[in-house]
This record gives sequence, C-alpha cells and structure tokens, in this order.
Amino acid sequence: MTLHAVTLPGAEGLDLDVLTVVLLLLAALTAGWIDAVVGGGGLVQLPALLLVPGISPVQALATNKLASIMGTSVSAATYYRRVGPDLTTAGPMALAALVGAVGGAALAARIPADLFTPIILVVLVGVAAYTLLRPGLGHTTALRWEGNGHRWAAAGIGLVIGAYDGLLGPGTGTFFVITLVSVLGYAFLPASALAKIANFATNAGALIFFVPYGAVIWGLGLAMGVANLVGAYIGARMAVAQGSGFVRVVFVLVVGALICTLGYDVVAGLV
Repeated sequence: MTLHAVTLPGAEGLDLDVLTVVLLLLAALTAGWIDAVVGGGGLVQLPALLLVPGISPVQALATNKLASIMGTSVSAATYYRRVGPDLTTAGPMALAALVGAVGGAALAARIPADLFTPIILVVLVGVAAYTLLRPGLGHTTALRWEGNGHRWAAAGIGLVIGAYDGLLGPGTGTFFVITLVSVLGYAFLPASALAKIANFATNAGALIFFVPYGAVIWGLGLAMGVANLVGAYIGARMAVAQGSGFVRVVFVLVVGALICTLGYDVVAGLV
C-alpha cells in the first residue's frame, strides 16, 4: 500500500506521509497527558520528532516547545480552576523560570549536552530512591517557609530549572514537581498544578529564543499542539480526580523512564 505524502504549512521539505503524521499526533496526545499529570512528556514527543526524516535537532526542539506550550496552557488553566494553586508561589517561580529558560537556550549551543547527562542521571537515581524510601512524601502539604522566604525559594527553583529546560529539557516538569514537594513541602497534586504554570513559562522562554531564528515548523507544531492540548486536558482532569497518590505513582514511573533513557544515552556514548 502506498502512503500519500502530507504537506503541512511550514513543513515543506520534510518527508511526511499520513502514517507519520498520525504517529506524531498520537505521540503528542500521550505527551500532553504525561505532562499534565507529572511532567516529562518530552520523553515521548521530542524523540518522535527527531525520527522525522529531514528535520534538524534545533527544529525538533523548537517545534516540540510550540506543541508543549499549547498543552501546558490548557493543563495550567484546568489546575487553576480546580485546584487553585498559590499564585504567590507560581508568580515568582514562573517569572524566574522564563528568564532562566532564555538564558539556558542561549547557552545550549556553547555547552556540550553530554557533560550534563551523567550528572542528571545521578540526580534522577537519587530522586527515585528518595521518593520510594519515603512513602509518605507528598501526600499532604506542609510548607517549610512563609512570606518572602517562601517566594525567594520558589524564584530560585524557577531560575535553576528554567535554565535546565532551556539548555537540555528532558523531565523539566518532573524536576519542578519533586523540588516543590521535597524543598517547599507541597503535596504532589498542588505541586503538579504549580509545575504547569512554571513549565508554561519555560516553554515561552525557549520560544522567545527559537522563533526569531526561524527554527519552529509551524504547521507541524500547531497540529501536534492540538493533540497535546487534548491529552493535557484529559490528564489534568484525571490528576485532579485521583489526587496526590495517583500523581505520585505516575511520577515514579516517569522518573524510571527518564533514568532508562538517559542511562542508555550514557552507555551508548561510552561504546
């Protein structure tokens, strides 16, 4: 059977057929769901884009950000209506995350990513062990600071993780969630709600850098963005309905997938 070629606006020159587009949309739908629950949807969406014949890595990164920001906007709005995340935390964290993401994207071309991968892998193994060894972690909210101390801590988290998202990216939402839980003392559900707002800001920061360079494939990114948006809406509603225990289980699974992915990259680089 011959598959017909598909031409999306801005995607001229890419080898796209109907099956490829359908698989990309399914990847975006799945990524939106994962991102909405606990972050880490880039584990699905970015590798799918990188498999498209003719697409460059920077185009894949930029197009991934466009699709992701559509999903995070919907999940952030859904969480805001149903969970009511604390904007005194979300505001400083999101603003600092946007600044960090712009700076991280600017550094991405100057610092080899393979220097960071082993470090991130060790951190993720520590995060997984910490979460599994503390079964009560993240079930209830018990904030460690109040007032300006809380806001400065949130801004610091946003700046560091935002810079990581601009520089590398995999698992940004997951890092936001575990840091909000372990450092600030949030339960998993409100932490995931806050993470969506901050993740929206990091995606926006990266696009501020990528759009002027013409790296975004708009037709493909918008099509995947609609699928990501649908997945994000479903995921956010499921997380709100099921609560922090459900988010914690998905968190552990996503961290495990991140460890396997980055571990494979490290081993492949040594062979």
